[in-house]
Amino acid sequence: MAALSPWDSNLGQSNRAQLAEIDASCRGSVLLFFLSGMLWLLAGTVLALLASYKLHAPGFLGDAAWLTFGRIRTAHLNAVIYGFSAEVAVGVILWLMCRLCRVPLMAQSLINSAAVLWNIGLVIGIVGILAGDTTGVEYLELPKYCTPILFLSFALIAVWTIVIFRFRREKHLYVSQWYILAAVLWFPWLYSTAQLLLVMDPARGAVQAAVNWWYGHNVLGLWFTPVGLASIYYFLPKVIGRPIHSYYLSVLGFWTLALFYNWNGFHHLVGGPFPAWMITISIVASVMMIIPVVATAINHHFTMIGHFGKLKYSPTLRFIVFGAMSYTVSSLQGVLSAVRWFSETAHFTHHTVAHAHWGMYAFFTMTMFGSMYYILPRITQREWPSERLISLHFWCTAVGIILYVAPLSWGGWLQGKAMLDAQIPFLEVVKVTLPYLKLRTVTGVILAVGHVAFFANICWLLVRTFGPYRQPEPMILAGVQPQTAPVGK
Repeated sequence: MAALSPWDSNLGQSNRAQLAEIDASCRGSVLLFFLSGMLWLLAGTVLALLASYKLHAPGFLGDAAWLTFGRIRTAHLNAVIYGFSAEVAVGVILWLMCRLCRVPLMAQSLINSAAVLWNIGLVIGIVGILAGDTTGVEYLELPKYCTPILFLSFALIAVWTIVIFRFRREKHLYVSQWYILAAVLWFPWLYSTAQLLLVMDPARGAVQAAVNWWYGHNVLGLWFTPVGLASIYYFLPKVIGRPIHSYYLSVLGFWTLALFYNWNGFHHLVGGPFPAWMITISIVASVMMIIPVVATAINHHFTMIGHFGKLKYSPTLRFIVFGAMSYTVSSLQGVLSAVRWFSETAHFTHHTVAHAHWGMYAFFTMTMFGSMYYILPRITQREWPSERLISLHFWCTAVGIILYVAPLSWGGWLQGKAMLDAQIPFLEVVKVTLPYLKLRTVTGVILAVGHVAFFANICWLLVRTFGPYRQPEPMILAGVQPQTAPVGK
């Protein structure tokens, strides 16, 4: 079925009124997911700074068992993945599905209950990790007694997504809907399978490592990546006012992502006790990821041609374009990391950490920031109050993540080369990494400033919806973007 551009569907006064009705219906539930996600981001940022500092000052808070590196680093990881990233992703999914299906948000109490359950389960899990109760399985460290709560919560969200799609008024399917539906169906499969084989009834021996990397790689590629690409495919043409460049490239990108990505995780096991064919298949599939990545990059670039000047005025476009470019770069870096000669040096080093942040933060998180910049003014009916806070947020996060990833990637490569040299003592290898670890902490502070600026702007925006500012701005209520107010564009 032909894809319908969101730009094409935004014509006529009746359509604008319908969009305003949909935005109003989404307000409470989307705000609940966005605000709880932002609180988890701030908590995760504090934990990340503590963990990063302890990498080059291990004695810091060394006497507090709850604040040892192993616990706070793990708590940080789960707070930002299952707290910020997952909750903001669900908020974006709710709004996008309602907009694209032309249906006001239904079963709000169900969605709100899912949000409350998710946060209860996550609080229990994070406290459990800090108390020392963890599974020890990377990306699945949350204690198993909180897993049923999280699974039930996401099951409610997945069922809601399917129901809203079933009752859609707009029969044309847009590319963003393909990615969203795939994501909400893939994640329960990934999560339940990994929990069963690694936590509930653990597989034996080396199979655990294979399942762990199958899940760890696919939770990014088959859950967060589809949501990020769905957002880019919607907001890019929406903001610049033109259809996406090529329907056929979007089809190619979607199906090759679905075909090749789920095989990728095993390339992290190069050199491990696994059959050669399994590692080789994973490497081949990783290299084949060039197809969806390049197809998507071409589609986004040709859509943006002639409109790059709008980056100066639109915060949504600024973050979305940065995220789209980062998707291309991080994916190509992932292809290189899968090749045997490169992996033998780079894996088990800080290079892998840098690569994970390039994909999870530079691509996904920046894309979610851009999505929130577009969605929040429409559901609150207010413009962003501070252009300076928007600029501070963008430059701190963009510069911060570049200064985080680039030096740490190089430092990880030097670390790997040194570890392969039997003549170099391990203590000397550690000393090689120290300058890069200190820079990592500095860039963490820069990122933290950006996060605080964004949260302050959100709080200011919400305050303006009450009291003397209660009357909505008529142009936003009607679904029209003010031409004289570039800040909220």
